[in-house]
Amino acid sequence: MEHADLIVIGAGQSGLATAALAPRHGFTRILVLDAAKEAGGSWPRYYDSLTLFSPARYSSLPGMRFPGDPDRYPRRDEVVDYLRDYAARLPADIRTTTSAASVTHQDGAWVVLAGDGRKFMAGAVVAATGDYGTPFTPNLPGHQDFGGQVLHAAGYRSPDAFAGQRVVVVGAGNSAIQIAAELGSVADTTLASRRPIGWMPQRPLGRDLHWWLGRSRLDVAPIRRLLAKVPVSVIDDGHYRAALERHGVGRRDMFTRFTNEGVVWADGTKEAVDTVLLATGYRLAFPYLNESGALGPDGAPLHRGGIATTVPGFGFVGMEFQRSFSSKTLRGVGRDAGHVLSGLRKR
Repeated sequence: MEHADLIVIGAGQSGLATAALAPRHGFTRILVLDAAKEAGGSWPRYYDSLTLFSPARYSSLPGMRFPGDPDRYPRRDEVVDYLRDYAARLPADIRTTTSAASVTHQDGAWVVLAGDGRKFMAGAVVAATGDYGTPFTPNLPGHQDFGGQVLHAAGYRSPDAFAGQRVVVVGAGNSAIQIAAELGSVADTTLASRRPIGWMPQRPLGRDLHWWLGRSRLDVAPIRRLLAKVPVSVIDDGHYRAALERHGVGRRDMFTRFTNEGVVWADGTKEAVDTVLLATGYRLAFPYLNESGALGPDGAPLHRGGIATTVPGFGFVGMEFQRSFSSKTLRGVGRDAGHVLSGLRKR
């Protein structure tokens, strides 16, 4: 059995930020475990054209500035490269291709059992695996009868494979809009959602939205419950809205059910469809924590600001609205990681 002061599960942005800050909080032997072949979390698997809605100056992890023009909006591959370089500089032992099968508290310490049978022990553990591994697929009537393709956005990479198709993109968030905008250039595309699209200007009064969030302190405000109820809006400088209009991508109220050949819209009309692409988000799931005591009966983390409330020496980083509006972002995970590490060290 290998020993460490702190075990971080997950080598994405949240886990890497936690490992970077750990020495400041007294942790010297830091072990990071991740099931993937390299550090970087979900970023290498996002769709090819993904573009951040925050400028580079607001997209850095603790201790390392995002390179290049600070006012540009980085693409996916730039983030992947940044996280790869960031991981290489960390004072931590990063073990890739090492999944966590279970986490248990034994005799005052935490034991992490890996999928290959290896065991690791530490006084503290942080779960930073995020939710990308568990795409949310709504239960839509008639799904099993549909003869076309149903694909979650987690499996989407580029529009090339959909050329000439009739495609319905389900969702009204940033990913749904980005994907629909580029699909519209090669396919007959419609957005389907349960509510109208809410547009938020990316640069109100000439300043990026994230500048305003910082000045208002909303970016760091501990108002998780309030923010969780705020409707999601699409951040746009006009580019994506114009692309939707240029390619004739309209929005319709969510269809009521599938048919063998397509969908039935809310007004009762039927339409043949080749592909339904679900940009319906993700759900937190921590199956490796079922025996940890850190989850409630419904599988949800029992925590306050990321610090477990039912067991000692355990924390979470990277959950949406964990402590603030920016908790699940490159710019926000460092603040949450510092808060959690400070709380774990005091116990």
